[in-house]
Amino acid sequence: MAIINATPDSFFSGSRVNQVDTCMEMAAQMLEEGASILDIGGHSTRPDAQEVSAQEEQDRVLPIVEALRKAFPQVCISVDTYRLSVAQAAIQAGADWFNDVGGGQMDEGIFPWVAENQVPYILTHSVGAFSQVHQVPNYQDVVEDVWLDMAKKLQELRALGAKDVILDPGFGFSKSLDQNYQLLAGLNQLMTLGVPVLVGVSRKSMIQKVLGVNSENALNGTSVLHTVALLQGAHILRVHDVKEAHEVLCLVQKLQENGLSNLS
Repeated sequence: MAIINATPDSFFSGSRVNQVDTCMEMAAQMLEEGASILDIGGHSTRPDAQEVSAQEEQDRVLPIVEALRKAFPQVCISVDTYRLSVAQAAIQAGADWFNDVGGGQMDEGIFPWVAENQVPYILTHSVGAFSQVHQVPNYQDVVEDVWLDMAKKLQELRALGAKDVILDPGFGFSKSLDQNYQLLAGLNQLMTLGVPVLVGVSRKSMIQKVLGVNSENALNGTSVLHTVALLQGAHILRVHDVKEAHEVLCLVQKLQENGLSNLS
């Protein structure tokens, strides 16, 4: 999953686009490098990001979704938002998936709408409102608590009739530095829920803080954590750097073909 941010303030400058033509060029390159999903976001979720209106978010996202759908009719397009109205408009414009950083809790009616319309849905773990998403709650055990929260919400979605659900443990959202690494080390526990798992660690602060680098210099650390995530069973990597992530995937697959099992 390749990240395209229609924002002026996303934490990694290399993912930002503000014109449709620029986005088309970036998307074409990402697809050539191995992306199979394009994730379009119009609202930054970095720490201290300013909230924008739903209308502004739509104004940023919809022209890009429409242009991508026309230019790449077979490509899977995901909209990255926590707002139901933005997701509805993006799906109407041609998006395929709803990538919900709010885990259904930052807006009303998300789960029933997803189920009623059979929209493929990425359920992200986070705690609280948008303004609280970078605060860290008191977990007893972060791996167990995230598993329980996602199991409960997955059960709710299935009871409503939702079928296509992907889990994202929400690295960088509502977790401390160490809790992010505990969650990655215990990622295989999420596999017991029986649905695909997406991992989004690309160039995030959990890498920057350990290595003492900024986002621009966090690619090497990203590749290391992508390797770990794949060995833990991750099904989708959400990435800024498609070529490098695809190379990680190819090498891990070759190792697995030749006898390397997943981490236990």
